Amino acid sequence: MRLLIAEDDPMLGAGLRRALQRAGYTVDLAVTGDEAMAATRAQAYELILLDLGLPNISGIEALKALRGRRDATPVIIVTARDRPEQKVEGLDAGADDYVVKPFDLDELLARIRAHIRRGEQRTSDALSAHGVSVDLAARTVTVAGEAVAVTAKEFKVLATLMRRMGQFVAKEELEGALYDDTAEVESNTIEVAVYGLRRKLGSGLIVTARGLGYTIPKDA
Repeated sequence: MRLLIAEDDPMLGAGLRRALQRAGYTVDLAVTGDEAMAATRAQAYELILLDLGLPNISGIEALKALRGRRDATPVIIVTARDRPEQKVEGLDAGADDYVVKPFDLDELLARIRAHIRRGEQRTSDALSAHGVSVDLAARTVTVAGEAVAVTAKEFKVLATLMRRMGQFVAKEELEGALYDDTAEVESNTIEVAVYGLRRKLGSGLIVTARGLGYTIPKDA
C-alpha cells in the first residue's frame, strides 16, 4: 500500500517515512504544498499524512483542492497546531482525522490502519463506468449486461483502475497488483493487458498519459 507524507520538516518527514516503510508501506514524501498536489495527481494513495504548515500551498488549501476534485483518499492531518478552532477547520475542510505533534508512533500507525480498513469497506464489490461493470467478488466483467471473458491479469488491471477511477495509476503500481515481491516482472505485461482490455471493452475506456500512467475517466 502506498502512502503520501506531506511534511516540510526534513528530519520528521524522513523519520516518519522510515517508520512507515518498516511497517510495510510504500511511502512518498512531499515537502511543499505544490509537491503534495502534484503527487496526488500523478499517483493514487491509500492514505495521506498532511502537515498544515506547508510552503507554497498550505495544508488546508491542498486539502480543499483535493476534496474539490472529489478525491476521497483518507487524510490524517499531522500538525503542531492544537487549538480547537484549528482542529475544527481541518476536519471541516475534509480531513478524516487530526493528530497533534508530538505524537505516539504506535497510535498513529493504528489510526492509519483503521482508516485504510474503513476505505476498503466503503469500496463496493460492483464498480462500473462507461457501460462496463466489474464484480470484484464474482470476478466477472460485463458490457451492457453481456459477459466478457478477460484473463486474470486483465481483470486485476481493470479492477485496480476501476477502484482508482478518475486518477492516474502508475505502471509500477499496476505491476504491483499483478506480482508479489518474489516474482519477476515482465516488461510489457501491463501494455499487453491494457491492449487486451481496450480490444474487448472499447478503445476509449482506458486513457494513457506519458509520465502519469493509466486511468479510467469518471462518467460525465
